[in-house]
Amino acid sequence: MANHRLNRISEEVKRVVSEIIRNDLKDPRISTLCSVVAAEVTPDLRYAKVFISVLGSEEEKKATIKGLTNAAGFIRRELGRKIELRCLPDVVFELDRSIEHGAYISKLINEVRKKDGGEDL
Repeated sequence: MANHRLNRISEEVKRVVSEIIRNDLKDPRISTLCSVVAAEVTPDLRYAKVFISVLGSEEEKKATIKGLTNAAGFIRRELGRKIELRCLPDVVFELDRSIEHGAYISKLINEVRKKDGGEDL
């Protein structure tokens, strides 16, 4: 039962943080091609790890994470205004590379298919 509640809170944190990044942050370091992929809230609700995907160069990714880390206090405050929780989690941002990894695996599969005379995916 507690796991279901934790999943709901994590999804709500993901939705609200995405909305805050999209609408409220004006930091030029944060890429416009950045999206919130997932959020994981710890069982004690002390921390929320937010996974960010950024489409762009490595410098843009690092700048976006740095901008979001610097805005973590603002994001936490806005999160508290939009979600009523007894304990408001500290927000930690982490770069998510799963989309890049999936594209790389897809490219490898296509190369193997070309060598075997098959079609692309």
